[in-house]
Amino acid sequence: MSKQNKVGVILLNMGGPEKLDDVRPFLFNLFSDREIIRLGPVFLQKPIAWFIAKKRAPKSRRIYNAIGGRSPLAQLTAQQGEALSRMLSAHGDFTVDFAMRYWPPTAIDTLKQFQEKSISNIVALTLYPHYSRATTGSSLKDLHRANRAMNNIFSITEIDSWPNQPQYIKCLAENISKGLEQFNNEAVEIVYSAHSLPVSFIEEGDPYVEHLQQTIDGIEAITKQPGRLCYQSRSGPVEWLSPSTPEMIEQLAGEGKKNILMVPISFVSDHVETLYEINIQYREQARSLGMRLEPTESLNCNPKFIECLKELVLENVNNN
Repeated sequence: MSKQNKVGVILLNMGGPEKLDDVRPFLFNLFSDREIIRLGPVFLQKPIAWFIAKKRAPKSRRIYNAIGGRSPLAQLTAQQGEALSRMLSAHGDFTVDFAMRYWPPTAIDTLKQFQEKSISNIVALTLYPHYSRATTGSSLKDLHRANRAMNNIFSITEIDSWPNQPQYIKCLAENISKGLEQFNNEAVEIVYSAHSLPVSFIEEGDPYVEHLQQTIDGIEAITKQPGRLCYQSRSGPVEWLSPSTPEMIEQLAGEGKKNILMVPISFVSDHVETLYEINIQYREQARSLGMRLEPTESLNCNPKFIECLKELVLENVNNN
C-alpha cells in the first residue's frame, strides 16, 4: 500500500452490551462462537448457547448494572479510533473505524462503510496485544468471512499481535510507576492479571502465554520491579490457566502481603473485567483479607497508547 492510496483501518475488539436488555443476546453471540468454546456437535452449538445465555443473563445483568448498566467498550473504541485518525492524518489518507465480534458494529457493517467510501485497502488492527485464536483469531476469521460475502473486494493486511510494541510497553511501565506512588513507599506486590484461557488452547499451540511473558519482560526491563502473573474471568468446566486472580490474592494474603498493585495486562480498554472484576470484586476480596488492592489506569485513550497504534499501522502500510 502506498501512502497516496486510501487506507481503511479497522480496530477489532469483542464488543459488549449497550444496555441491560442486550446482555442475553450478547451472551448468545459469545457462546455461539466455536473458536471460544465447542458446545457439542456443530448443529447443537446455537441451541446450547441459547440455554447458557438464558441461564447466565440474570447474573451478568447484575454485573453490568454495577458498572452503569452497559459496557463502555464501543464508546472507548470509537474514541481510540478518533484519536488514531487524528494522529494518522499527517501520514496519508486514512479512515479509521472499528468492528466488534459479538455486538454491532459487526465486521460486515464496517466493511460496507468502507465500500461506500471507495476504500479497498484495509489494515485490520487487533486491540488484543497477545494473540489467541479465541480473540484475535476469531475476529480475523469473522472479518475474512465478511470480505468473502462481499466478493473479496478488500485487500486486508493483518496486525494480529504486538506484545512488545515499545510505546505499549512504555505506557504500561509508566502506569505502574504512577500506581506505585499511591502506596507511599510501602512494600507492594505487582500482580499482572490477564484474561484466562482453557489450558487446551495453549497445548494446541496458542502463543498467548508466551506473548504475555514478552510484555512482562519488556515492562520489567524498564521498571526493574518483579511481578506475578495470574488469570481472571474463567467460565465453564474445563481446565483454565492458573493461578486464577482470586487464588493469587489468597496466596499473597497467606504470605502476609499488605498491598497489591494490579495491572490489567491483556486489556487495552475499560470493560467489565476492569470495572467490575478488578475494581469491585478483587478489591473487595483483598479488603476482606486485610490487604489494599489498587489497579493501574487502563490504557483507553492514553496518547502513548494511541502512538503505539499509529506506529503499528504505519509500519504495516509502509511494508506492503
